[in-house]
Amino acid sequence: MEFLNNLVNTVNGLVWGPPMLVLILGTGLFLMIFLKFMPLTRIGTGFALMWRGRAKGDDSTGEISPFQALMTSLAATVGTGNIAGVATAIFLGGPGALFWMWCTALVGMATKYCEVVLAVHYREKDDRGEHVGGPMYAIKNGLGKKWVWLGTAFAIFGGLAGFGIGNMVQVNSMAHALETTFSVPLWATGLITMVIVGLVILGGIRRIGVVAASLVPFMCLAYLIAAVVVLVVNASAIPAAFDLIFTHAFTPIAATGGFAGAAVMAAIRFGVARGIFSNEAGLGTAGIAQAAGTTTSSVRSGMIGMLGTFIDTIIVCSMTGLAIICTGVWTSGESGAALSAAAFESAMPGIGGIILTIALVVFAFTTILGWSYFGEKCWEFLVGTRAIWPFRVIWVLAVPFGAIAQLDFAWLLADTLNGLMAIPNLVSLLLLSPVVVKLTKEYFARS
Repeated sequence: MEFLNNLVNTVNGLVWGPPMLVLILGTGLFLMIFLKFMPLTRIGTGFALMWRGRAKGDDSTGEISPFQALMTSLAATVGTGNIAGVATAIFLGGPGALFWMWCTALVGMATKYCEVVLAVHYREKDDRGEHVGGPMYAIKNGLGKKWVWLGTAFAIFGGLAGFGIGNMVQVNSMAHALETTFSVPLWATGLITMVIVGLVILGGIRRIGVVAASLVPFMCLAYLIAAVVVLVVNASAIPAAFDLIFTHAFTPIAATGGFAGAAVMAAIRFGVARGIFSNEAGLGTAGIAQAAGTTTSSVRSGMIGMLGTFIDTIIVCSMTGLAIICTGVWTSGESGAALSAAAFESAMPGIGGIILTIALVVFAFTTILGWSYFGEKCWEFLVGTRAIWPFRVIWVLAVPFGAIAQLDFAWLLADTLNGLMAIPNLVSLLLLSPVVVKLTKEYFARS
């Protein structure tokens, strides 16, 4: 077991090491330049399309509305990474890590735009008549038969990673947070979550879409309001916080209080890695959800889909990071969710920690729902629609196990597989980028 653990640790270091982070950032920057910065200049258009996309439209072009597709994608990405991930990045890399998270998000908008455009453009119908898409279908239908192995690799990585990163790790975070704050037994959280998750995902993407569209906007807004309260209480510290962020994005920061100090490379590495972990730009998951949306234009879907990165990182992660830095708790020596909780508690004594626990639970729950669909489509690509019901049953049964288990190795393995998903996706994005540019030019020439 020790040999296996060391092996996975070594692979994880390679997968999330500097070369991979450069590849993900470099691909995003290349796509942004290739698209002439359209994802940034058309953010307003994207939000307008998202608002109009609340209506489901023609059933024959998809199973859920474009808005529900975006909320399903956000359900999967707005999770523990927005609370624990941001805090860990600041703990390990200092305030400058937040700057590099922003950079990851800005170029990641181009990456996610391209992922969604290709997923919708190359989607197909399965034998149940439902639309399916994602990197594996873009590779198969866009690059041809000789590249199918690459799509298969993506589906294997995604189909396995989901059980860790999108299921057991999430419910484990929920269970421990509820036990710490409200003394709820781990097994009780596992069983209750299993029942609720089962009621939702056994109804397929239509039910997931409805629940995500109802829950995600509310949870994001409620969390942002709580974070604004923290910032208002510490308003005088906001200018100094931005100074810390921009200064230490490019200069090392010395040890202070419980903070061990960090080099610039640590700020870059952990800012980029945790940014990708949070918004999943480069991993290809957003296209899987958007491919189920009712649409007649892959470009419109892309402009809606790219907002997931903007909302997740530029808005939600920024609020968490600023709360941690403005309150000064980043030097406390705490890490992860405990660091975020300390920030909220310092501004709202007695209730701040409770609010953060509730946010963590809701964020983690929606991640389980969103990732259930991603995993299902990966297994459907590998073995056909006969995999759907067995997958859903196994997914639901894994929930209570995740709540009570020690998941150190499962987390490491899932994190490694999650990173490996990026490789087939990035290869397909680079090879098919001319298709994206062509479709984009044609769309704006008509509009």
